[in-house]
Amino acid sequence: MLEMPQSPDPYKIFNQRGSFELIKISRKCITDNGDTIADMSSLADKLKSLGVKTADTLPTPPKADVRSIDSVVDGSFVSSPRGETFITEQVYDKEYFHGGVSPYSEFPLAVISQWAKDPRIADLPIHKFAFLDTETSGVSGGTGTYAFLVGAARFVDGKFTLQQFFLRDPAEEPAMLEALINFLAPCEGLVTFNGKSFDAPLLVTRYSLHRIPVPFKDYAHIDLLPLARRLWRDRLESRTLKYLEEHVMGFTRSSEEVPGYEVPWLYFDYLRTGDARPLGGVFYHNAMDVVAMAALLGHMSEILSDPYDGRVEHGLDFIALGKLFEDLGHWDEAARLYERGLELGLDESDFGVAVKRISILQKRRGDIDRAIELWKAAAKKGHIYAHIELAKYFEHKLRDVKSALKWTKSARTQTEKADLPAYVRNHWLHEIDHRLERLTRKAGL
Repeated sequence: MLEMPQSPDPYKIFNQRGSFELIKISRKCITDNGDTIADMSSLADKLKSLGVKTADTLPTPPKADVRSIDSVVDGSFVSSPRGETFITEQVYDKEYFHGGVSPYSEFPLAVISQWAKDPRIADLPIHKFAFLDTETSGVSGGTGTYAFLVGAARFVDGKFTLQQFFLRDPAEEPAMLEALINFLAPCEGLVTFNGKSFDAPLLVTRYSLHRIPVPFKDYAHIDLLPLARRLWRDRLESRTLKYLEEHVMGFTRSSEEVPGYEVPWLYFDYLRTGDARPLGGVFYHNAMDVVAMAALLGHMSEILSDPYDGRVEHGLDFIALGKLFEDLGHWDEAARLYERGLELGLDESDFGVAVKRISILQKRRGDIDRAIELWKAAAKKGHIYAHIELAKYFEHKLRDVKSALKWTKSARTQTEKADLPAYVRNHWLHEIDHRLERLTRKAGL
């Protein structure tokens, strides 16, 4: 099959019949630096003679049914030395709520700064951050994937302002990238959702291909996805942005929403037909992603700053916060969070994990009395590790061999009656029998 000449964007898709179709042939071939080098008419003719379908041979809607992007989405065309870009703008005022969460927040970022290991985050005011999300021609990355719609928002004069930059034709990419630079110019930080792995590297590739300086190269970067996993991994079955909207922020998107997996194909159809009507839902999808990021960052920063003001309602969420604070070295706060999680109630398996974490933490902090209370509570619920921790305490701290032996035997009894996989049972029995042998010798039995 004939391939197109090497260029920044091979305009082809894999159709439902299992063959490639050229979805658009630009009359100009664009080099990496944006220069035009050749008329493509002869190439189009050659492709047609070989039976390759092009934009001229594929079926298109009647002219009366074709609508341009500016008749579907409210926006304007902005000119630059590199060409023209279609840009929309929306302003979300302070009365706007994304479900139960506002994108307007005090944004206390000290804990997030420590978690991200970037002290700049704590020092930057929120108006220095840009919230960014891309809609792309594919999810594989690489030089053949480009962002045809970029949503970027920041606080302008105290108002949350979203601009969306759209490619009517991939040949307009240099102009779009330049327009995005102008919007990002006042910023020093970036907020994304999985952006460190996808959106940012993708845009870096596109800027590099056109030899345009990357505007966010040295920005502080908050990627919300890894933090969302830390906070809700144990309670929620998914940590996608849309799922967090529904189950953390209480927001449900309207019927305009299109699934993310459909987005590239809707754009390919637009390139083929010129009809922009199906793209209204894509613009909505992108806008909601960007606004959701601002609301989510505000919510995250506030619960990390003050978890006890009523925003956190689930015991498992308190346990997740406790784990995070423990990992950051805030042991006193972690212990308090674990305690609150236990007070709110947990499932049996979650209770065991939580008690184990907090009891070990209390032992680290030197609060052995509280650790013992927790171990005894866990032992009553049948948690094997708690029996063993109590046996260790009585043997090594109190030198009470008889009590240590009692707890070791109860650990073995619990292991024998517990419904455990064979390898787990064998692990516990090996440790317990070794301890029983040693304690029996010490007791002179």
